[in-house]
Amino acid sequence: MSADITPKLAVNGGTPSSGLTSDEAHRRLEKYGPNAMPETTLHPLRRALGKLWAPVPWLLEAAIVLQVVLGDDVEAAIIAGLLIFNAALGFFQEGRAQATLEALKSRLALNASVRRDNAWVILPATDLVPGDVVKLSLGGVVAADVRLTEGQILLDQSMLTGESIPIEAGPGLQTYAGALVRRGEAVAEVTATGTRTKFGRTAELVRTAHVTSSQQKAVMRVVRNLAAFNGVVIVMLVAYAYFLKLPLTEVIPLILTAILASIPVALPATFTLASALGARALAKLGVLPTRLSAVDEAATMDVLCADKTGTLTRNELSVTTVRPMPDYDAAHVLMLAALASSDGGQDPVDTAIRAAASSKDNTNVPHLVKFLPFDPATKMSEATVTGSSGETQRVIKGAFAVVIGLAQPSPTATTAASELEAQGFRVLAVAVGSSTAMKLVGLIALSDPPRTDSAALVTELRTLGVRTVMVTGDAPTTATIVAHEVGLDGATCPPGPIPDDARPETFYVFAGVLPEDKYKLVKAFQKGNHTVGMCGDGANDAPALRQAQIGIAVMAATDVAKSAAGMVLTGPGLAGIVAAIKEGRVTFQRIQTYALNLIIKKIVTVLFLALGLIITGHAILTPLLMVIVMITGDFLSMSLTTDNVRPSPQPNSWYIGKLTIAGIVMGTCLLVFCTGVLLIGKFKMNLGTGEMQTLSFATLVLGSQATLYAIRERRHLWGTRPSLMLAASSIADILITSTLAIGGIAMTPLPALALVSTLLAAIAFAFVLDTVKVLVFSRLKIA
Repeated sequence: MSADITPKLAVNGGTPSSGLTSDEAHRRLEKYGPNAMPETTLHPLRRALGKLWAPVPWLLEAAIVLQVVLGDDVEAAIIAGLLIFNAALGFFQEGRAQATLEALKSRLALNASVRRDNAWVILPATDLVPGDVVKLSLGGVVAADVRLTEGQILLDQSMLTGESIPIEAGPGLQTYAGALVRRGEAVAEVTATGTRTKFGRTAELVRTAHVTSSQQKAVMRVVRNLAAFNGVVIVMLVAYAYFLKLPLTEVIPLILTAILASIPVALPATFTLASALGARALAKLGVLPTRLSAVDEAATMDVLCADKTGTLTRNELSVTTVRPMPDYDAAHVLMLAALASSDGGQDPVDTAIRAAASSKDNTNVPHLVKFLPFDPATKMSEATVTGSSGETQRVIKGAFAVVIGLAQPSPTATTAASELEAQGFRVLAVAVGSSTAMKLVGLIALSDPPRTDSAALVTELRTLGVRTVMVTGDAPTTATIVAHEVGLDGATCPPGPIPDDARPETFYVFAGVLPEDKYKLVKAFQKGNHTVGMCGDGANDAPALRQAQIGIAVMAATDVAKSAAGMVLTGPGLAGIVAAIKEGRVTFQRIQTYALNLIIKKIVTVLFLALGLIITGHAILTPLLMVIVMITGDFLSMSLTTDNVRPSPQPNSWYIGKLTIAGIVMGTCLLVFCTGVLLIGKFKMNLGTGEMQTLSFATLVLGSQATLYAIRERRHLWGTRPSLMLAASSIADILITSTLAIGGIAMTPLPALALVSTLLAAIAFAFVLDTVKVLVFSRLKIA
């Protein structure tokens, strides 16, 4: 009959409390409410009004006031309607993005190890109630205000108090929601939850921060450059208008029109929507971005530091072999190892050992006096026990190289450990004795076979231009065997400190790595101009996860690791990382098309206004027409976030210079097209001033559509089918433009033949521009 050793285990002695019953916990949950902070989001009405109080709406509102002053009440009403429509569009898209963030936040919520009904269970942190008995473990976030009752831990309360030095905490100490456990393990009683916690919202458990990505920074740099260019053109435009002695009633609308033409109205909504759609797609594939910018950053990664356990292997640790030393048997080795293993924690090694020990017949189990959980820095856990005769002994369990250094030398054990490691096993050693005379009692071999899909996914990453490097704390021999099985056949870095000049091209395997070494490894790779993705699972991995451009918390990661990472995997293996890279590159292609379209439109529109003034002697667009052009353009620009695009074949980088050159070349083509149509309307068709303005409006809208269809595909424009949203937006734009222009709504009517001719000319122009684009993209190597 197997013996149950659980009742004899406690943290630092004593017997753990049985905790609350489920019924009592339910009553307290109803009384005190969930352990969560109330939402403080703005009321929808305030958010809606906020869309009318910003720089872009101010310009539209100024246009409304101007039209009223000039006596154009109908145009003022139309601009007001377009202003409200644009605000509603931004409000709707912001709501979709916020819903995505809230969904991610709920799925990233913390769990807590709680004693309920005399058993340790894992529950959502929101279910904690005052009086609950909880376990605080290495890498965890304290989920409520608690008072320690057993154990010793190192607490980091810097995010709450500003005190940068962690404190040692023992029984009787009060700590608060949001503190981080840096070392050790303890049992505590919950004293306050939710809004009753001391630091309130400061200790919000999970944050989904919006961080500006490298893509956004790159496009904003383009916008600033375009604003400077357009500012110069507008000044020249005003000077020429003064030279022509245009009346003030024409100059002011001209200036306002030019300024409106320079503003990227859809920029914020387009970025947010593109990232939100990418995040939503990734969530369906088992990857939770902790911030929207992480979707963009995944596209740039060219080196992946992959954790072995749970990422390349199945994370199904089990005890395969026990090699007892003389005078001991397998049951005795497992029993001692279980005493030095955590009960109720989430460590897979401890869970596997305790499961193996519970299946053995054990009598006369020592009493646990003190337990020190596994410390990644020392690579071992420790227990102090007393036997039936009252003698006190020390039990240690950990990496063979560490334990053998504390025990008496054993050539037999060294040979056995080498044999087991050569078979790909993870080898732990167990020793017992006094602090000055430890004796090795046996070896435990654990197996965690590679995942069946790991080799194929490593190969796929290689084809995507991402080099995979295995980073593990296991012995080099074990790591090399697993690496070979998953297709990583390169050299293994010799044991020891990480070299400052370490390069992913030199070594495929870094074994025996301490958590702090991961940070050094990321820094070394970044010095070689690599964009690094780092997998991590422990509290001490947080610096490396923050340092890496893409920090990835694996499925079994601690709360601290998840809070430091940009992405959290909800499933094992590399599949989620591959999906993140592909989705990131799809998002990159959509944003790159948007950026190129932005460059072209902002260059062309203002220059077209200037050329139109020179050709006709009058403004060729009114503020109202410019607003309509902006709205129809916004529809089309935002629909790019859903377009069907090919993921980039290699890691992405922003080359602003090349993109600007391409934009200038194709913008020049569009400017020639628009100016050509204007010249035909002026000198061939002899159109009046009002008709010329309507023709200019239609030409800009249709020419911009032709340009967009040409540049959305990196090859020829017929290479991929546009998304349904893009096609629908395009059709809607053409119908709106045609209805307004032919019907003379808010503008002078234009003959149907002139509009149809412009549409056909725009279609022909799209194919001409497509030919130019293929040549330019090929020359500049834009992919």
